[in-house]
Amino acid sequence: MSKVAIVTDSSPNIPEHIVKENNIHVVPLTVIWGEETYYDGVDITPKEFYDRLKTAKVMPSTSQPSVADFEVLFRSLYNEGYEILAVLISEDLSGTVSSATQAKKLLPDAKIEIVNSKTLAMALGFHVLAAARAANQGTSLAECKRIAENAREHSGVIFVLDTLEFLHRGGRIGASKRFMGSLLNVKPVLAIEEGLIIPLDSVRTQKKALETIVDLIVEKVSGYKTIRLATLHANNPDTAKLILDEASKRVSPQETVFSELSPVIGTHAGPGAVGLAYLVED
Repeated sequence: MSKVAIVTDSSPNIPEHIVKENNIHVVPLTVIWGEETYYDGVDITPKEFYDRLKTAKVMPSTSQPSVADFEVLFRSLYNEGYEILAVLISEDLSGTVSSATQAKKLLPDAKIEIVNSKTLAMALGFHVLAAARAANQGTSLAECKRIAENAREHSGVIFVLDTLEFLHRGGRIGASKRFMGSLLNVKPVLAIEEGLIIPLDSVRTQKKALETIVDLIVEKVSGYKTIRLATLHANNPDTAKLILDEASKRVSPQETVFSELSPVIGTHAGPGAVGLAYLVED
């Protein structure tokens, strides 16, 4: 029977009880705030982060885990007899995959596979969970990797931001798109596709934006036998619950996860962001 360890980064912010139940290993990204450095979700919680962000005069930035961070975990798992599957945030949005790949090269005798999820938040979280549940049943490394890659093709995330300012500061969108959003005072509805943030719609009100998220999610998951839904929110739990409940009424998911955006993702999304992630199976 195979002994496979599943590794991910902190960006999906999978709820702690689910991480423990499924033996998932998490390598944190880093939040840099002035002269201070925090491990994402370890040294600073989402609540602490968003509370501080409200009044901050200096804005935070982020960094991927170091090669050493991955090497230490990979080496420990290898010494315990594990083969390793790392399922990580989109390499178009973070250097995390690069750090893990470099760490893998330092352990040539270890069996390590790395999957670029091409997404983030709980869309990535669902890939990780699918692989972890398989690994815990003794599934081979190759099959766990195939499961994660299959999940990548059957998942997505749709969200709305209160402002494009934070995405612009982080270099995730161009100045023209930011200016347009500010000028028209619209609510941008966005998605992650093939690893990149893309616009889906721009609406005038928060209410319409939330309706759009739910409608698009329902459209994406309709016709599938197994549906999993998760929230993502930046200090906006009531709104997250509202859209999760509404979507759940319409599609009857087999699993729901209530998750908030990690500080690293919140740095770029900004406070108030909210959305849904999904995974479907035939």
